[in-house]
Amino acid sequence: MPFARPIKRYKDIQRLRQIGAVLAKHGFGHLIVQLQLKHVLPLPRRFETHADLQAARLSISERARLAFEELGPTFIKFGQILSARPDLIPREFTLEFKKLQDEVPPFSFEEVRATIERELGHPLPETFPYFEEAPVAAASIAQVHHARLPSGEEVVVKVQRPGIERVIERDVSVLYTLASLLERYVPESRLYNPRGIVDEFAKAIRRELNFTREATAAERFRQNFQDFPAVYIPRVYWDQSTPRVLTMERVEGIPIDERGLLEVAGYDRARIAKNLADAFLRQVFEDGFFHGDPHPGNIFVLKGEGLALLDFGIVGRIDDDMKEIYASVFIALLDRDYDRLAEEILKVGLVSEEAAIKGFKGDLVDFVEPYYGRELAQIKVGRVISEAVELANRHRIKMPLDLVLLGKALLTIEGVARELDPHFNLLEVAAPYAKRLVRQRLSPERVGTDLFRLSKDYGELARVFPSQLRQVFNKILRDQVKVDFVHVGLENLIREMDRSSNRISFGLIIAALIVGSSLIMLSGKGPTLLGFPLLGIAGYVVAGIMGFWLAIAILRSGKL
Repeated sequence: MPFARPIKRYKDIQRLRQIGAVLAKHGFGHLIVQLQLKHVLPLPRRFETHADLQAARLSISERARLAFEELGPTFIKFGQILSARPDLIPREFTLEFKKLQDEVPPFSFEEVRATIERELGHPLPETFPYFEEAPVAAASIAQVHHARLPSGEEVVVKVQRPGIERVIERDVSVLYTLASLLERYVPESRLYNPRGIVDEFAKAIRRELNFTREATAAERFRQNFQDFPAVYIPRVYWDQSTPRVLTMERVEGIPIDERGLLEVAGYDRARIAKNLADAFLRQVFEDGFFHGDPHPGNIFVLKGEGLALLDFGIVGRIDDDMKEIYASVFIALLDRDYDRLAEEILKVGLVSEEAAIKGFKGDLVDFVEPYYGRELAQIKVGRVISEAVELANRHRIKMPLDLVLLGKALLTIEGVARELDPHFNLLEVAAPYAKRLVRQRLSPERVGTDLFRLSKDYGELARVFPSQLRQVFNKILRDQVKVDFVHVGLENLIREMDRSSNRISFGLIIAALIVGSSLIMLSGKGPTLLGFPLLGIAGYVVAGIMGFWLAIAILRSGKL
């Protein structure tokens, strides 16, 4: 679906006119003029650059929220996504956009029936003998109905709103045009990368429009938690699901934020808070795949104080390297080592100026200074990470989206858990997960695996290096590369290449010795010394001597 196309159609121009009128009404008329779009405004609005009297008393962020609400589903969804991106927009806007409510009138049952029958290829009664006409929830993209399968299972059916793809395509193309004009006529806006923001939104909304993606995520969570009895993931019914219709098992429970109902049921709220934290930390530190929107409406408490997770439209992914960095972040917080905290967060950021790093570290120290000397229970992990991401953004250090999503999710999980149990301490619950991950990183098996992978990389480099070097010389001989023999000195180049090749070969021998010795140590076979295989110890000693020798040679050359 071509979201980023330029405005050409008459309906797009009409929508741009409507957006301009709403922005002018809420006090952004001067922006319309600055974007050279005054001609799109209706005549009565062309001479207004101020807000209506009521809106004039509000802040800019409040007026922006009201404008988004009036502009409808696409802009409400846009604001909601922006509310989770403190790395992209100022904090006052993220706080205000969190108030946007995705509540719209439901579409008719006739449209629901037509969509289901078109998508599944059967009359509705054949697929769902029982189907409640009134939806249990309605939002801008879809609405949800209760139903029953022919086999008797109770299910919930999520049906996409008819024509929503066309609406979103039109609105995003208009947003892209506005973002391009902003970058052109309002230079200070480039600091926030408007077109990049719209691109992020287009990708996110496209994923949300495809229910198959959500079903796949739900299935992966179900597999990840199959050996974790405290969490239940509803089943996906694939035969009754398509990109526009999603059918899942119906789960009955109490919303996790209904403290009164939990007390009436006699549930242990402290245990529920612990189960919630364990479920999320397992996703982060073990599975590398986490629920990106764990707000209370998506979490039910089941009988036995287990939890059911719902709505998998937004998920985050963490690779092994990032998991280790996040573990180090938690350990730094546990040790109250805030200098290390800054270093670990900087490892995942993209920064081009040294000044930005110094400024970020200084501001982070100012932020965490009040935490010095406090009890661990008083440290709010989610707030620290989210604030660190915001500080990084102010210093033009770009953080990966998954870290932003993780900070937001942690903030939500920690808030819900503390509502359930005022004495809840996320750091204490997280400590075993983080420490276990660090121990795994230092284990002999992990070290051996890393060394084996490194030796393979060096081996591949040694294999392709001669052919690549031959290609370079062939190009030089064919005059495809111009070399100044007088000023550069080809003999020096050859000497340096020879020295580098020798060091690579030497390094490969050392890596092979370490890997081989590690395998011998793990096998435990052969003559032993102090309980360890003698041949493995000898291999380590020889590798250590050779490594020390190589390090001395490099240091003496003065070229690290």
